[in-house]
Amino acid sequence: MSRLLGSVRARATLAATLVVAVALVAAGTAVLLSLRSNLLGEAGTQAERSAREVATELAVGTPYADLSLDVDDRPVQVVDDDGVLVAAGEDLERITGTGVDAVKPQPAASPGGEHDDDADDDDSGESLEPGEIGGRITVSDGTATIDGDTEDYRFAAVPVKTEDRGTLTVYAGAPLSAEHGAVNTALTVMLIGFPLLLAVVAWVTWLVTRRALRPVEGIRREMAAITASEDLARRVPVPGTHDEVARLATTTNETLAALESSVERQRGFVADASHELRSPIASLRTQLEVAAAHPELLDLDGAVADTVRLQRLAADLLLLARLDAGERPAEARVDLAALAREAAEGRTGVSVRGAEGPVSVAGSRGQLGRVLANLLDNAQRHARSAVEVTVRRDGDAVVAAVADDGDGVPAADRERIFERFVRLDAARSRDDGGAGLGLAIARDVAVRHGGTLTVHDAPAGGALFELRLPGDRAGTARDM
Repeated sequence: MSRLLGSVRARATLAATLVVAVALVAAGTAVLLSLRSNLLGEAGTQAERSAREVATELAVGTPYADLSLDVDDRPVQVVDDDGVLVAAGEDLERITGTGVDAVKPQPAASPGGEHDDDADDDDSGESLEPGEIGGRITVSDGTATIDGDTEDYRFAAVPVKTEDRGTLTVYAGAPLSAEHGAVNTALTVMLIGFPLLLAVVAWVTWLVTRRALRPVEGIRREMAAITASEDLARRVPVPGTHDEVARLATTTNETLAALESSVERQRGFVADASHELRSPIASLRTQLEVAAAHPELLDLDGAVADTVRLQRLAADLLLLARLDAGERPAEARVDLAALAREAAEGRTGVSVRGAEGPVSVAGSRGQLGRVLANLLDNAQRHARSAVEVTVRRDGDAVVAAVADDGDGVPAADRERIFERFVRLDAARSRDDGGAGLGLAIARDVAVRHGGTLTVHDAPAGGALFELRLPGDRAGTARDM
């Protein structure tokens, strides 16, 4: 069963069929009940009409023998106050449901017979005058046999007050065969029609669902082909329906585009990292090979410098790998002003000014310290004489600005400098300029902390790098 219902199409078809089935059963039941109620009401009306016709004859003094008791072959009884049958149809052979099972009138019952003059009320408690027919009708169901045919009837009891025979009750019946026949016919039609209708609903639902899910199957096949070929440049087809499936296809293509960009970026990163690592490793190997052959020519300072450069590059690559893997920064409380003073300590020509008290942010102390150190390294590399660090609050944010008095950054390159392994000065040596990862690491860390890192023109004419981070509200409240 679980395998059979493993398809969305099968589940949708089953659900639609069940809903329609429940609705049809409820509607059919309501129709049958309403039809039966109407037919029973109509039978009761017919029975009452027949009883009133006989009661009218009794009210005007018609003798029992002259009463219209065999009209339309319907059972009729006339009963006196004592429950004695005084008149009945000649063809009536058996009757139930009226409270009087007798079908032959009593011999003593005749017009002008004795009666109780004080009995002014009928059995229903209704006070009647001689010649008056009661308005309260009692309805009951039973059976009657007429000329050998037994049927179900609805009986109506109508009281009538006569001049010389007291209060009489006329029972007249109307057959329920029409009600039973109509209800049975409707039930038969429903039992035959409902399954056919459900089959049509299931078939239509199956076709409509298959047509609606056809684009989804196309998306699935294309995704499977992309996975097998590892060609992230391919895209899934977008149907022109402008519905949920079309939006799914659009989102899938956007995801594929982002994945393709990420993979291309990763491949470029690996290629650039390999290229950057090759130079210090080759230089270090050359120096060691020369030292092995000619110990007196060993450049120990150069070997140490290449080793340090290699160590820094490896640390940068490791940090970028952790950032790319989605490593979340710690939620520690960090005093950015104190961290800026620590980063500037021991650096020539670097001054720190701004807030005197703590300026707290939430994040990783090590990573934020790395951002400030990279910004200061970059500023000192391009400054003529001075670098200034400013830490301040700006509403709910905390801003750390690093400005130098160098040549600044051209407007066209202010986003490009944050790309990995990018150096604007192509003639600058690798030893002096680094690997081009410092600013890329700084921006990635800023973004991971929910902030931004941008570059503008400094007041002194150089570059102004502005690190903006969300302030630590809890820490700020404690500081105040």
